[in-house]
Amino acid sequence: MENQQVIAAGIGMGESARWHGGRFWFADWNARLIHAIDPDGTEHQSFAVPSFPITFDWLPDGELLVVSGAAGELLTLTPAGTFARRATLSELSETPWNEIATRGEQAYVNCIGYAYPGPAQVSGLIALVKADGGATVVAEHLAFPNGMVVTDDGGTLVVAESNAGCLTAFDILADGSLANRHAWAAVPGSAPDGICLGDGGIWYADVPRKCCVLVARGGEVLHTIELEQGCFSCAVGGEDANTLLVLVADWPGALQTGAVTGRAVAVRLDRAPQ
Repeated sequence: MENQQVIAAGIGMGESARWHGGRFWFADWNARLIHAIDPDGTEHQSFAVPSFPITFDWLPDGELLVVSGAAGELLTLTPAGTFARRATLSELSETPWNEIATRGEQAYVNCIGYAYPGPAQVSGLIALVKADGGATVVAEHLAFPNGMVVTDDGGTLVVAESNAGCLTAFDILADGSLANRHAWAAVPGSAPDGICLGDGGIWYADVPRKCCVLVARGGEVLHTIELEQGCFSCAVGGEDANTLLVLVADWPGALQTGAVTGRAVAVRLDRAPQ
């Protein structure tokens, strides 16, 4: 069994796990906070975000972009520590905005396209936000788009469709638009949430199955890590990229009751996949 260590507790609902600048970052949706912690769990900094869902990513120069989901805004953290509006997303959809992934000076932000937890619809979309703040829809008809990553070569965007049990890929064209939609990996029976690049594939967090899975292009399962609670998001980081940070919480209590059951669990990845 993998070496698992709880490095942070008292989290309402942790999402948007990231590794940046030698630290793990995550958002607590219930508390409306973004935290940065050292690999041993030592708190480095935290700051408040106006509304949730909260997701974030960085531009190449280190500028932090934050999705204020319910407000339908993409914000930037200024040097003064305040937020300024980078783009208005509510003009494209009034339903809450969700995940973000940056590529160069541009950002992709997705939206589930319906009022959760109402009846599920295949109405999710992805918007491209350019450096000047202009936003356009570049993909539609997604089944609850969740985590997103851009591959290391910058040529492919992969999005987890939670209600379709699939990691779906798009080719990224020169102007940032998306084309050639196809299945990167079908994961039937799963509900992939947050995702990150891993050794030989993509890790996805699965809330109902309480696990994180490393899957190769085409669907081969390379590694499965079982945890005690629902898994919402994950990020590879640490020295030599030897740690998977997983954000876990009881479900559905984390969102419906506001129960503070969330934890950040560090899982060592030293051993070869079984």
